[in-house]
Amino acid sequence: MQVDASAADAAATIHPDAASANDDAAIAPDATNDLIPVGHEREMRAIWVATVSNIDFPRSTRLTPAEAQADLEAMVTRTATAGLNAIFFQVRPESDAFYASTLEPWSRFLTGTQGQDPGYDPLATLIALARRRHIEVHAWINPYRGLTSSSVQAAPTHVTRTLSAHAINYGAGVVMDPGSTEVRAHVVAVVRDLIEHYEVDGVHFDDYFYPYPDAGGTPFPDSDSYDAYRAGGGMMSLGDWRRDNVNALVRDVSTMMTQVKPTMRFGISPFGIWKNNTPPGIRGLDAFATIYCDAVTWMREGWVDYLAPQLYWPTTQVPQAYGTLAPWWASQNMGGRHLFPGHALSRLGSGPEWSIDEMREQVEITRGLRDQGAQGDVFFSYRQFAADLEGVFGLFQRTLYRLPALPPPVPRALPTPAPPTLIARAGGMSIEHAARGSLSWLVLYRSVGGVWVIERILEKDATEANVANGDWAVSAIGPGGNESLGRTVTVR
Repeated sequence: MQVDASAADAAATIHPDAASANDDAAIAPDATNDLIPVGHEREMRAIWVATVSNIDFPRSTRLTPAEAQADLEAMVTRTATAGLNAIFFQVRPESDAFYASTLEPWSRFLTGTQGQDPGYDPLATLIALARRRHIEVHAWINPYRGLTSSSVQAAPTHVTRTLSAHAINYGAGVVMDPGSTEVRAHVVAVVRDLIEHYEVDGVHFDDYFYPYPDAGGTPFPDSDSYDAYRAGGGMMSLGDWRRDNVNALVRDVSTMMTQVKPTMRFGISPFGIWKNNTPPGIRGLDAFATIYCDAVTWMREGWVDYLAPQLYWPTTQVPQAYGTLAPWWASQNMGGRHLFPGHALSRLGSGPEWSIDEMREQVEITRGLRDQGAQGDVFFSYRQFAADLEGVFGLFQRTLYRLPALPPPVPRALPTPAPPTLIARAGGMSIEHAARGSLSWLVLYRSVGGVWVIERILEKDATEANVANGDWAVSAIGPGGNESLGRTVTVR
């Protein structure tokens, strides 16, 4: 993530009387019909957890499995307590793995040695912990970075060795050539292997496509690939050819994921400026021409379910103000896909322009763009959040994310589950569902002044809910996020 110069994340609070984001009207309980439309304002509330160079996890390569797993549990607990609902966990920081991959070696950021088994599975552990706290887990992948340093001792199964002809030294590190069809096929295979073996809620690419220019502005040395393309009759310019290579990877991953796991969300976090002077007056690195990232095309072609552009500038900064860029990105939304702007928590307190009020204002701007597809936010990164930098934890817990919410449904046609069956009892209710294995969550609603208000999210296996006397409803959430009608019950 480009949070600083080296390459080293809510409108108003959601009020109890808010109508459903799915345009469901507020409906009072009806004693004659125990099935009613329910819903709440869905919102992605995600935190990036960076593992490259041990930025966020693990805090040391010398942790025991028990210590690392305890840290993951603390991470999930803190995330849930603050009202967030998703963790974007970096599982492939340098063509390696934070999970038991059949294609790539264990990451050196776990133990200090690439390929060494850490004695536990970080991704599997995180998924199990997160499920119990109603937190989604998205697998964050860096598609082209081979190694952050060319001096790293790569494991025999690492792609810089198995596809060494396509490994390009650039700057301090190694980049896998985006112009190589073998590299593209390998990345697609890695994603497929991951989603077939782990029940993640989505796959997330970061902003490293063609590499950011090194300190000296050295041209990226991919002339062999480009010359071979031209020799084969290719007519595209170098820039168009590079963008086409990246587009092909995005398209291929999207196609594969839709076929294999259509309920999983696929999204990308591009650099926050698409092109210089777009929108007019914006100045900065031109992602389209510098790292060959054409995020607008990905959205318009329907290859991604969302974009999370890294809008790491305050609302007061000229010429890259958040308040200018977020509406522009939202205006590019096509076909019902989503925008989840990225925010730089890491910059809080770095200057007067980076106050806690600035973070609140940025989320308010996002929420003001809901009608244009802006359905949440992603924050970089967990370390600053865990440290409660400038009081951001309290801002989330007590103000912005006071009421629970699930992320918006995946924007494609998916089945809607059947509602549960409820049986009132003293002090609560029993919950039954014939197809629990096909659910993601259950959602409990309470009637407050004739309006159905979300009370809390329940595990899909919940069979009981203790509640006060009153009118209640429970709905079922299927994989991908579609919500059933609510089944009502009166507890006396």
